Amino acid sequence: MVCGIGIGGEATRRHRLGRGALVLAGWLMFAAAAMAQAPNPQLAAAQAAFESLPEAERKAIQTDLIWVGLLSSAATGGYGPLTFRAINQAKSGRGPADGVLSPSERQALNEAARAARDAVGFKLVNDQRTGVRIGVPERVLPKYEVTPAGSSRWQSQDGRITLDVTATPAAEPLEAIFAKATAANPNIPSRKITYKLLRPDFFVVSGETPTGKFYRRLALGSQGLRGFSIGYDRALSESVDRLVIAVASSFEPFPTGAAPVTGPAVAGPARPIPIAPARPTERYGVATALSETLAVTSGTGLEACRSLQVAGRPARLRGRIAGDRLALLEIQGGRPVASLREEVPADAEPLLLLAYAEEAGRRSAVALPGIARRAGEGLSVLAPLQPGQAGAPAFDRQGRLVGIVADNPSDRLLVAGIAPQRAYALLAAKELRPALGTPGPASDPVATDVLSTGALVQKLGPGVLQVSCGL
Repeated sequence: MVCGIGIGGEATRRHRLGRGALVLAGWLMFAAAAMAQAPNPQLAAAQAAFESLPEAERKAIQTDLIWVGLLSSAATGGYGPLTFRAINQAKSGRGPADGVLSPSERQALNEAARAARDAVGFKLVNDQRTGVRIGVPERVLPKYEVTPAGSSRWQSQDGRITLDVTATPAAEPLEAIFAKATAANPNIPSRKITYKLLRPDFFVVSGETPTGKFYRRLALGSQGLRGFSIGYDRALSESVDRLVIAVASSFEPFPTGAAPVTGPAVAGPARPIPIAPARPTERYGVATALSETLAVTSGTGLEACRSLQVAGRPARLRGRIAGDRLALLEIQGGRPVASLREEVPADAEPLLLLAYAEEAGRRSAVALPGIARRAGEGLSVLAPLQPGQAGAPAFDRQGRLVGIVADNPSDRLLVAGIAPQRAYALLAAKELRPALGTPGPASDPVATDVLSTGALVQKLGPGVLQVSCGL
């Protein structure tokens, strides 16, 4: 779920809180209908072990996980499913997948992370000009200068990556600055905000343009406003996205005490031990039942499947449609969704997506908010999708199937632990009609009753099934 607090009146805030409560209610109902989940004692035991460590060590472990590319969230010192999964990936089969690092595994993680930091020359800097403490990859950003505005700037030699650190008096409310930062820019009409979060003492905004990406954080304190921003060429995303997470995690706008040592040394051999994510044995997706024996999913992600299951039962690829972008699967015991919508959704029309996501080492059902996007004949959906959710169905507020997500999200992106909304290709439900014949969901172009999220999930959940591709 994408979370954010915008600018508006009390009615707007109540509406957003109500919508969030409905989505949460839908998530719970769908999860209960799809599978019964028991508490994960392994996660609870790992959390207790992790929380017994000093806070500095907890944050150091998470920071190291960020550097080896296994954790895409801030190093807060708290323990949850993201850290649990990242630690198990770091162990890479060398020990039980219990979410706990042995001394040798901790050493391996530390050495691998230190090698990654050293490769970019990452150092914690106490910036005398602004008072900010922040990590700077000095080999990537070797050029330093003071801007005309009096801020500190680090830049790559070719100017394709820029880090600005600022400190200013609190001349206007944080909310007003946030509103300006997230407003449409007539000078850059193609600029798109991909994530925004406002809190009483800070905000985060990230976005992209056709050629670049940016991330900004601004904090409010008794000494004024302090923040940083990073702008970079989109072509560098694969390497710079991870640096952005590391820099953001290191940022201290109003530091106290001495700077911690970057990458604390731990006892053990000095030789770096490479850490690689465990090779996956399964690939996941989402299918929508069109009849008791037929379901549809995204055509991507089905390659190299040695076995195929839908809802835990054997399935078979029957054929492909819509230029191979959708796949029809023969299944057993499907409960078809009620109806298809013939007309394509309008631009900015709210949608509801149903999918499955990892949670504490298990896959559970989730309901996700979506927004339809129209560009000429093209159709997409803006939604917080993650890997394993290709083929997720999108429904309108009347419960009609309006489309199937054709793209396969390939990267797990979290900003401050939250999945941002991004655009994915959506193939309209009318694309299914030529391949269906009868029986199948009926066309229902005249439905008018607007259903709550909970009612939609209860109605549609049984027809949305998990796909498992054995590799």
